[in-house]
Order: sequence, then C-alpha cells, then structure tokens
Amino acid sequence: MSRKPFSQVSSLQSHHRIHSYKTLYDCDVCGKTFLYLSHLHQHHRVHAKEKQYTCEVCNKSFYQKSHLNEHYLVHTKEKPYVCEVCNKTFSKKSTLNRHYLIHTKEKPYVCEVCNKSFSQKSTLNQHYLVHTKEKPYECEVCNKSFYQKSHLNEHYLVHTKEKPYVCEVCNKTFSKKSNLNRHYLIHTKEKPYVCEVCNKSFSQKSTLNRHYLIHTKEKPYVCDVCNKSFSQKSNLNQHYLVPTKEKPYVCEVCSKSFPLKAALNRHYLAHTEEKPFVCEVSNK
Repeated sequence: MSRKPFSQVSSLQSHHRIHSYKTLYDCDVCGKTFLYLSHLHQHHRVHAKEKQYTCEVCNKSFYQKSHLNEHYLVHTKEKPYVCEVCNKTFSKKSTLNRHYLIHTKEKPYVCEVCNKSFSQKSTLNQHYLVHTKEKPYECEVCNKSFYQKSHLNEHYLVHTKEKPYVCEVCNKTFSKKSNLNRHYLIHTKEKPYVCEVCNKSFSQKSTLNRHYLIHTKEKPYVCDVCNKSFSQKSNLNQHYLVPTKEKPYVCEVCSKSFPLKAALNRHYLAHTEEKPFVCEVSNK
C-alpha cells in the first residue's frame, strides 16, 4: 500500500485513481504514465515538436491549448493568479508558484560551482555567467557588455539620458532603480550598513567601504603634485584646490568664493545669523 503524502485532498484523490484504474497509458518515448488517453496524445506532441495551437494575435504557437489560453493573458493584461500572502497578481500560475518561494524562503536551485542557492532557475542561470565570465549582452552604442539583459537595458539609459525612476517623496529622478532604492534611505533615515569595528552605520555600502579606510589606515588616493595621500577621494579633490588657488564654491548671497564647500557652509551662517555652536559652560 502506498504511503505517499499530499498537501491537498484533490491531489490525494487523483493519486488514488492511479491505484483504482486497471488501464494506464504509457508514453513509448519517455515512459511517463497517464490516466487518460487524451492526456497521452497531448503529451506526445512534446516529443513530436508539434505546436498546433497558435495565438491569433502574435502567431506564437504552443504544444497545449492550456498554454495558449494562459498566453492570451499577456495580450489582455489579465492577472487572475493572486498571491495569498501579499496579494500580488500574475498572468501565469507557474510564475505565481515561483513567487511563493520568496515568502517561504526556499531556494531549491543550487550552483554546482559555489553552492550558492536561488529561488528561481532563471536567476541561477544568470549566476552561472559569473563563473564562466560570459557577458552575452552587449551595448550597441559603446560595446560594453553585461551578464544580464536587464543590466543592459538599464545601461542604455546612460546614452539616452532618460531617468524613468522617480522618488515619490522629492520627485528626484534616476536612471537606475538601484540608485533610487539607495536614495530612499535618505528619506527613511535608514542606515543598514554597519561598521564591524566601531558600529557606526551608513545609508550606503560604498560609504561604509570608504569609512573602513579610517580603521585600516589605507590612503589609496595620492596627489600627483606632492604625493600626499588621502583615505577619501573627496579629500584629495579638496587638496588639489589649495595649490591652484581655485575657489569653486561661491556664496549665492554676496558672491564671495571659497576653496572648500565646508568653508562656504560656515560662511552662510553669517547671513542666516545662525549660531549652532554653544559653549557648554556659559551657554553663550
């Protein structure tokens, strides 16, 4: 007697039919078994490579009528499959099933090279390109290549100067969605990147990486004139202004110029009459 477990009663009932049916239909090619002859005939088309069901809108063809019906939803923009967890809708049931893995935290697709796991097979396939060093998607303008097509599409915005991603808080626009997501941290005041040495937190990973140079005492940014080194590129840029006597930061009130932005900010206090620095002894 079979002790196979099932999550749904309908699946168990379908399984019971396998034991109760006297006649089962086996595929001569792959040995797969079917309860109904019509299902076997439908399955045979997979091996025969016949795609007799054709979309009347775009002429794309399919092995099964159910797949064609599902495809039509692409044209009608219908999304009848709803996630029970977050109410997100999908046009395909298979896409909904893959989406559920996000909530269950399951990652069944494992890289054979580094054992990193993924929730979707397509993501695993893209990940393999990291190991093979393949970058199959090439920009037609500058010939720069990318691992993923989505990265290429995002890159094209550099050439077209488009910035389709808009901040809902301040309406600032960005060419990349990742840049918009990082920008949102400014409004939410979130600082998810924490220094393991001093526990100081930052809103961006790049800022954390620059901060680590303080602890490691590294100074990778070197002045071409005097060979003085700095831990941050911004400090090097400010240093360059000293020997050239450039003063690029101009006060909008009185037009006085300064070599450093910090000096301009201090100068603005004279116009606003702000006095942010208070003596702890006399409160003056």
